[in-house]
Amino acid sequence: MESGDSEVPPNVEMLHPGGQINQRTHRYPHCVVWTPLPIITWLFPLIGHVGITNSKGVIYDFAGPYYISEDNMAFGWPTRYLQLDMESVGGAENWDRAVHEANTEFKGRMHNICCNNCYCHVALALNEMGYGGSTTWNMYSFGLMMAFRSKFLG
Repeated sequence: MESGDSEVPPNVEMLHPGGQINQRTHRYPHCVVWTPLPIITWLFPLIGHVGITNSKGVIYDFAGPYYISEDNMAFGWPTRYLQLDMESVGGAENWDRAVHEANTEFKGRMHNICCNNCYCHVALALNEMGYGGSTTWNMYSFGLMMAFRSKFLG
């Protein structure tokens, strides 16, 4: 995949049987999560705010300039999630390392809604872990995967 491509790699396994989703306690192990943005999502239903969780389900999101929120998403609790295959990246330790590295990087970045945003944060984590055998995730490829493969919470 070229750096500008927006296709999801075909070898990406979406669901992993381990790690139980617990909506009551807001735990989504090895997931990417989505919540609507007021007004913007009403006009453009595929656009929302995203975060990524560690192997235990703690949510991290790039919530603003130089700020990574932990378990307090900027626009409310998730309404959609996509549980990813943690084993495909070598297990919990590698997953958590990649999420930590993306968090550390984005704590030093200015937020820009168009080109340095929460989707970029999650894409960097996917690249750091080599998810789906790819290191070319971007806000478009990740956004398409999230839009068409995630599940709504009930």
